[in-house]
Amino acid sequence: MARSDAPSPPVSWGRSRISTACTLDCPDSCSLQVTVERGRIVRIEGSHDAPSTAGYICGKVRRFDRRVYSAERILYPMRRKGPRGHAAFDQISWEEALDLIVERIEEARTRYGAESILPYYYGGSNGLLTNELDDARFFRRLGASRLARTICAAPTGAAAAAMYGRMPGVAYEDYAHARLIVVWGCNASASGIHLVSHIKAAQNAGAKLVVVDPRRTPLARMADLHLPVRPGTDLPVALAVINDLFERGRADLGFLHAHADGVDELRQAAAEWTIERAAQESGLDPAALGTFAEWYGTIAPAVVRCGWGQERNRNGGGSSLAILALPAVGGKFGVRGGGYTMSNSAAWGIAQEALVDEPSPSTRIVNMNELGRALTEFDNPPVTVLFVYNSNPLSTAPDQNRVREGLMRDDLFTIVHEQVMTDTAVYADLVLPATTFLEHYDIARGYGAYHLQVVQPVIAPVGEAKSNRDLFHELSVRFGFAEPDDAGEAGALIEAAAKLPDGLGTALLQGQRPDPPKGRFPVQFVDVRPGTADGRIKLFPAGLTRDGSSPYRYRPNPGSDTYPLSLISPASPHTISSTLGELRPTIVKLKIHPDDAAARSIADGDPIRVYNELGEVHCEASVTPEVRPGTVALPKGLWARSTFNGSTANALVPQTLSDIAGGACFNDARVQVELKGRH
Repeated sequence: MARSDAPSPPVSWGRSRISTACTLDCPDSCSLQVTVERGRIVRIEGSHDAPSTAGYICGKVRRFDRRVYSAERILYPMRRKGPRGHAAFDQISWEEALDLIVERIEEARTRYGAESILPYYYGGSNGLLTNELDDARFFRRLGASRLARTICAAPTGAAAAAMYGRMPGVAYEDYAHARLIVVWGCNASASGIHLVSHIKAAQNAGAKLVVVDPRRTPLARMADLHLPVRPGTDLPVALAVINDLFERGRADLGFLHAHADGVDELRQAAAEWTIERAAQESGLDPAALGTFAEWYGTIAPAVVRCGWGQERNRNGGGSSLAILALPAVGGKFGVRGGGYTMSNSAAWGIAQEALVDEPSPSTRIVNMNELGRALTEFDNPPVTVLFVYNSNPLSTAPDQNRVREGLMRDDLFTIVHEQVMTDTAVYADLVLPATTFLEHYDIARGYGAYHLQVVQPVIAPVGEAKSNRDLFHELSVRFGFAEPDDAGEAGALIEAAAKLPDGLGTALLQGQRPDPPKGRFPVQFVDVRPGTADGRIKLFPAGLTRDGSSPYRYRPNPGSDTYPLSLISPASPHTISSTLGELRPTIVKLKIHPDDAAARSIADGDPIRVYNELGEVHCEASVTPEVRPGTVALPKGLWARSTFNGSTANALVPQTLSDIAGGACFNDARVQVELKGRH
């Protein structure tokens, strides 16, 4: 395919407004209008092209040009000089950088085999072209170790797939029809902001709002009922509501008989959790939990917005299963505004494997939550080449100190393809400049809002930055896995679009914003049904847990007298995971309840030490009733610069895995807090 056959990026040395879309890790995938003057971004605004965006975008994206033109932007390939971790690099050419990658990969393959090469990436802030496409083809053909991408959404994704076959959920716009809205483990004000206006409109029309979250989030503050659960106890709370539905005769037995399997097994698992027992375990007021059960049993339409906060602990999969079972037991399906919303990405019928079109090898699998262990313990073979892209593991992976120890190994060659000098990039042997989503082609797919859009570059790549597609295609050519082409990423866009189902690709390339095949406002059990093998709900799916136990088995976190406080690390309105962490201007504050602060003689703004057996974080205290007693909070994705000692919340997080799908257990961290300097 010749370059002239592909779409061209808009180039103007005057002033122009260019349409594109956001691929950052947020459910909404907003449409954008970017004003460019003399080849430089001067304004980023929301557009009305994607319906749910409605012209409004978050401040993170509105000011994203701060990252594009940051003084910390990586402008050219660099090779480490001097000791690791000192951020000392020499500029080299792309030709030298690619030669070095080939040399070190070939050395690793010859000495230890290709499984000694580990790609480390996530991709929540990337679209269909820049994650799991050319990169997947390259590492599969190479025979590298495979990465289990489990750091987020693994337990919830496995639960939704097992129970409902990833059935599309209630659209944001249909929340206006709900009379009861339950937001569980989701802070839409920080991620997925467009849902908030729909919830407010529903409340104005008389809907009740229930928020289940350890913190008083902005939605919790406007809720009719806030249930501040103790972290890790969502499972007994959801089971108690299910038990209450059955015991009070409010379960829809007719619907369950017609559409669900595993009803008796779920009922038996829930039977041990009375409202009183679950309230005691979760630290809730029994009357408040009883009110929730009463409302859910008697109000319709009712919709549950199931987030990802409840999955970040040892009970993450079981909690998600129990929450998703609520609308089935309560008979909430079949009406507009009734059912649940979780991830809607499957609504498009797009299978990434079909785009890759390269079989996955049967090489070893490394759980990304165990990166520290992989870098310090694996020896058959050891990891000798680490290729990091779409990720900043030193800021995002559990057991931060173990990850840092691994990155310091003299026999490890670390490559980081990145936009700015992240904490991980500081430890790299080779740093490669990466484009932002405003500098390359992509296809953005919302997983909350029903948006599917073409992403096009609004400016030329800054410095010598390359997209993931171009980098991995060039490497594939050098290894003999692919032929050179002239079409570049624009050609890759057309090629990928041609593989999309139901004419979606044609619509995208013609400048349309298509709706999913079943429509943008699907009613569950009317327009869409479970995607399970037999089309039935599996309320008690077998074979999900890692130890073969019941999917609803509750695993309490006993904590200890030494480390009595639960540490959570929720999403922040300032960053997308660790993206934009370089822009946090001040030392972070640990949120701690006034009762817990008083017991430790800690005042607001005091310097403090947060610690456990894995590490310690030095920061400042924010004494606030926003968190429940016994729970403290630091934002996720912090960089070293945000604390006094360069450690962040992940230095305190164990590498343990959740009950289902091996997810991260960030909220299982148990800590102590004291005034800094007091021992």
